[in-house]
Amino acid sequence: MELASPDIAEAEAFYNGLFGWSFELKRDPATSDGRYSLGSYGGFAVAGMYRAAASQPPGWTVHLSVHNTAGTAEWVEHLGGVVTLGPVEIPGRGNILHALDPTGTPIVFWQPGPSWEFATGAPNTFSGADLNTTDGAVVDQFYSRLFNYNVHHIGSETIDYAEWRLDHQPVLYRYVMGPEYREGTPAHWMIYFQVDPARGTDAAAGHALMLGGTVVVQPYDTPFGRVAVLADPHGSVFSVIDHTQVIDAQYAGAEVDDPYDD
Repeated sequence: MELASPDIAEAEAFYNGLFGWSFELKRDPATSDGRYSLGSYGGFAVAGMYRAAASQPPGWTVHLSVHNTAGTAEWVEHLGGVVTLGPVEIPGRGNILHALDPTGTPIVFWQPGPSWEFATGAPNTFSGADLNTTDGAVVDQFYSRLFNYNVHHIGSETIDYAEWRLDHQPVLYRYVMGPEYREGTPAHWMIYFQVDPARGTDAAAGHALMLGGTVVVQPYDTPFGRVAVLADPHGSVFSVIDHTQVIDAQYAGAEVDDPYDD
C-alpha cells in the first residue's frame, strides 16, 4: 500500500507514532521529486510514501502484485481501464504500473523483485482493503477477469458487499456505496491496519487524535472485528481493526458512515 502526502516528514511522524513504523529514503523516478519513503516494522516493509503532486489529493492506494506489468497494461486497457503511468522500473523494487479501473478508482499494479517481502497479518501492519465503488458489477467483472477472482456476495438485500477470492481464499472486498455517502463521492480504497488486541481499537483512535489526526467514525463492532475510521493530519483516510473483538452476524459490511463527510 502507498500514501501520497503533501508533507512526508509530518506523515512519517504520524505513522511512526501510531504504528511504530520506521522509514528509509529510496530513489524513485516515478515520483514528483524522485524520492520515496519506505516504511517498515520489525524489519519488514509495510507501506510506502511519496510527496503528492500539486494537483493530486492525498490518500492511500492499494498495490496489487502482478507477474508482468507490460502484459497487465494491455489487459487493463482491453478491459476498459486506463493506464496513467508506466510501466516504470523502480531501482531495487521491480516495476510499477499506475491505472484507473473502469469506474475511475486509482490502482497500482506492481511486479515486485524476487526478494521482496511484505508484512501482513500482524499488529501495526496491513489487514485488508475494501474497494468502495459506484458500480459493483463493473468492478467485479474487471478485477475477476484480470486476476481470476471468484466473486462471493456476502451482503444483504439492501447492502451490496462482496468478497473477492483467489483459490478459495479472500483477497479483497468491494462495497457499492449507499445513501450514507454524499452524492458524487469518488470511488476509493479503504485500507485496514491491524491493531494489537492489548491496545485495542479505541486506544488507537485516541492516540491518532493526540498525534494530530482525526477520528472520522468512532469505534464500532463488526463480525470481522472492532473498527474505527481515522484520518492522518492531511486528511488521508484509513481504518484500524482489532480482529479479536467480533460480533455474531451474517454481514460485516463496508463502512456505512461517509469517511469523506465534513
